[in-house]
Amino acid sequence: MSEYITTYTGNHFKPTNPDPELIRIEDIAHALSLICRGNGHVKTFWSVGEHCICCAKEAAARGLSDRMVLACLLHDASECYMSDVPSPFKKELPEYQIWEEQLLCMIYKKFLGSGLTKEEQTRLDEIDHALLWYDLEILLGEKQQTEAPGLHIDLTYEVRPFEEVEREYLDIFTRTYK
Repeated sequence: MSEYITTYTGNHFKPTNPDPELIRIEDIAHALSLICRGNGHVKTFWSVGEHCICCAKEAAARGLSDRMVLACLLHDASECYMSDVPSPFKKELPEYQIWEEQLLCMIYKKFLGSGLTKEEQTRLDEIDHALLWYDLEILLGEKQQTEAPGLHIDLTYEVRPFEEVEREYLDIFTRTYK
């Protein structure tokens, strides 16, 4: 069995021993546009890429910096290389969490120049959790016990072709990457 995955752009990437030189935004945008939220347990397909786009748009609508918009766009980028693991299971996998955090830090350093500050991480978490509330309510039909968090964007959950999601992901990246 191989120690690497072959990415969309043809790189041989080792998720447990990642080389930052092999991290490509094209791989991230492509893979995330094809990975379904909620481990596929949703009423309709909704990609991780679409979720990240919504987080980035929410950050922009809140008047946050381009750095924060880009951080929101990239916050699930490690899933492009490691896939997603449902939270209840991930909590039981401390080694996986370490690898995921190291890879995400590497991605942030590559595209943001550094990891996130505590304040930046707090803002990102606020946006991510707000959108998760709607994912659970709308995509899973799971009635939430708390009031809906306010959003600055319209959320339609319109299913789009993955190519369109991939293109928009790359467009936002191009506009915000300095």
